[in-house]
Amino acid sequence: MAGNSFGEVLKITTFGESHGVAVGVIIDGVTPGVDIGEQDIQIQMDRRKPGQSAVTSPRKEYDIVRIMSGVYEGKTTGTPMLVMLHNTDMRPEAYDDIKHSFRPGHADFTYLKKYGIRDHRGSGRASGRETAGRVAAGAVARKLLEHRGVRVVAYTKEIGGIRCSRFVENEIERNAVRACDPEAADLMIEKIKRLSSLGDSCGGIVECTIRGVIPGLGEPVFDKLDAELARAMLSIGAVKGIEFGAGFSASVMLGSEHNDEMHASGFASNHSGGIIGGISTGQDIVFRVAVKPTSSISVPQHTIGIDGEERVIVTEGRHDPCICPRIVPVVEAMACLVLEDHYKRQAAMHDR
Repeated sequence: MAGNSFGEVLKITTFGESHGVAVGVIIDGVTPGVDIGEQDIQIQMDRRKPGQSAVTSPRKEYDIVRIMSGVYEGKTTGTPMLVMLHNTDMRPEAYDDIKHSFRPGHADFTYLKKYGIRDHRGSGRASGRETAGRVAAGAVARKLLEHRGVRVVAYTKEIGGIRCSRFVENEIERNAVRACDPEAADLMIEKIKRLSSLGDSCGGIVECTIRGVIPGLGEPVFDKLDAELARAMLSIGAVKGIEFGAGFSASVMLGSEHNDEMHASGFASNHSGGIIGGISTGQDIVFRVAVKPTSSISVPQHTIGIDGEERVIVTEGRHDPCICPRIVPVVEAMACLVLEDHYKRQAAMHDR
């Protein structure tokens, strides 16, 4: 199946299905000689794995990392890394009732139309389980970025219309929804639990701030840094939109308001979100992604079967009532991959 690879110099290919034997990723273009071990990747996998709290999927996947190649005596060799995570808590029988039906909002219908065949067990490659490989690869990219002084932090900004009113970074990993405002987090958790009890779901907004990026990254005109980040984020199944800096609010601002004036000491504002003309300015890169409500819900919905006949469907199984808490490390991972790839592309340009 085409479309499983991402990146140019640092390139990844993910593999595996939701209820298959394993999921994982092949990472090519890793800098040799970097200290990295399974524990470095495991830290990020533990943030993404299901079953973390009462507001995430109860599926129990421990996602134990196995580096199969590309590392020798604790250092990267520069050859392709293969990271594998075996699936252990599959319950494909939970999907028997929808084997011949399409879940509204999910990729069941579109996958069948494209390929003429689909894996109905947790949606196969269309499952959020596919992102495990991305997070593993992102952990490697994060390690490389640390040597460059780059720090990537994503967090939940809004869930179900409840928005954070302040930013407290050290609270992000202390609450179940990874919100940057502890008071808002309590309200978000309450809402998710209420919707979950009704068999429904909700979406939200995840914001990402990237600090320490040098000015000059980005490859105009088609590989602009913001365009590459947008592609990375929109490749995540639940993401339906993205904005940088002032984002859509820029449409109602005046040029005199939106322009980031410059002084000898630096920029006076950051409405551009750290990217101008597709190239990093050296300021913090800031963007937000819109996350849709989980499509697999137990509320009865009208749909059709593969025979074209109308029917009512109720989706059973173990699903996140809100994807935001677990998508945070996925957003970070994809941002890390884009940035490290562009650092390598920039270095290659100056080596010519």
